[in-house]
Amino acid sequence: MSDLGLDSKVDPELQEFIHAQQQKAQMTARILEFSETCWDKCVDKPGKKLESRQETCLDNCVNRFIDTSLFIANRYAQKIQKQSGGY
Repeated sequence: MSDLGLDSKVDPELQEFIHAQQQKAQMTARILEFSETCWDKCVDKPGKKLESRQETCLDNCVNRFIDTSLFIANRYAQKIQKQSGGY
């Protein structure tokens, strides 16, 4: 956790908590990014309720973002594993 400026004297439980909080913050940021991007793409004129077309667009848009993010994360993990001699 040296990237956080924490030294080895910090309690490992505290380091784990900080890491978990960072992951939560990253996930929240990604969800916000998905929401904004997909809203801008799918909802051209907000009304009292979403039209069926808008709902479908939002659903597909978010699912594609999730699929792409998982694909990239898996490829990155594979690359790291290969570099560390794990294959």
